[in-house]
Amino acid sequence: MTKDAEPSAHRLPQAVLRPVRDGNAFEATVEQLATSVRLGVFVAGQQLPPERELAETLGVSRTTLREAIAALREAGMVQTRRGRGGGTVVTYRAPAQGEASGRDLAMTPEQMRDALDFRRVVEPGAAALAASRQLSAEQRSWLVACRQEVERAGDVAHHRQADSRLHLAIATLSGSDLLVSAVTQVQGMLHDMLGAIPVLAPNIGHSNEQHRAVVDAVLGGDPDGASLSMQEHCDATSALLRGLIA
Repeated sequence: MTKDAEPSAHRLPQAVLRPVRDGNAFEATVEQLATSVRLGVFVAGQQLPPERELAETLGVSRTTLREAIAALREAGMVQTRRGRGGGTVVTYRAPAQGEASGRDLAMTPEQMRDALDFRRVVEPGAAALAASRQLSAEQRSWLVACRQEVERAGDVAHHRQADSRLHLAIATLSGSDLLVSAVTQVQGMLHDMLGAIPVLAPNIGHSNEQHRAVVDAVLGGDPDGASLSMQEHCDATSALLRGLIA
């Protein structure tokens, strides 16, 4: 991906999915696809790209891809329709926030703090870099649409996935493949942590205000402002999580 690429909503999967680089092709493919589904890169009711396209994007054989998709079917995340007009459709719906408890997290408190520290470094950097780019009209419209989707989300599960897509969009606009990978990783961890705490309306309101500040700074070509606004956003979420997950 080049910095002058034209990412739009339909290109987010291409920005997030990466060629598998280790020897565990099956497991790594399952991880990438499942993470993309959980974060809303592919939403409920959406059909996955054709097998050939997905296999090329991930750099795996179609046999490995089919095995990975079969694993997602067994996990209840997708369904595959055979025959003409068939394909694999996402069926996963994110659990309502607060359904899990802090004890259900597969993270120790130390790992959680490390993840939040990592996020505070990575996401402000991505926002600053995005603000330094010459964005096209399509890119600018896409970013605004992502922010508006978060604010208009009708339920908690939709809000969480829309929130993730906004952060991934900002990373994509940075033009850095490494930053997209890092933000995808940290958003996956954050998704699990936020699912373990109750929904707090004041926090949703504050989060929306912070998102607007970040997006305005990116669109305004203000790297320092984008970085500072994202830092404040990360700090607010971290404080909430540290207070509610022991």
